[in-house]
Amino acid sequence: MKDNCLLVMTSCPDIDSAKAIAKSLVEARLAACIQISSPVTSVYRWQDEVCEEQEYALQIKCHSACFDKIEQAILALHPYEVPELIAVKIKAGSSAYLDWIKETTQI
Repeated sequence: MKDNCLLVMTSCPDIDSAKAIAKSLVEARLAACIQISSPVTSVYRWQDEVCEEQEYALQIKCHSACFDKIEQAILALHPYEVPELIAVKIKAGSSAYLDWIKETTQI
């Protein structure tokens, strides 16, 4: 079971877009839980310029079978041309919590 869970990360430029993406994914049963951070400062290179912006980080907990649909949803809903989208396998965790992810997400 544990090898089937992912932590997917993305970031949004404002709280409204972060909440919209989070609610959409949870309502569609693609994610069990999404945490939205307080504003963080991101420093990055875009179109040959170094940029510094405030963003809201999203930590998306899901079953790995949902990743493709999560990617499609984020690309459709996200205001960025190239949104961050990184997935990491959850190798260990509370069995009850990982079971809850599987039961809560649509697989």
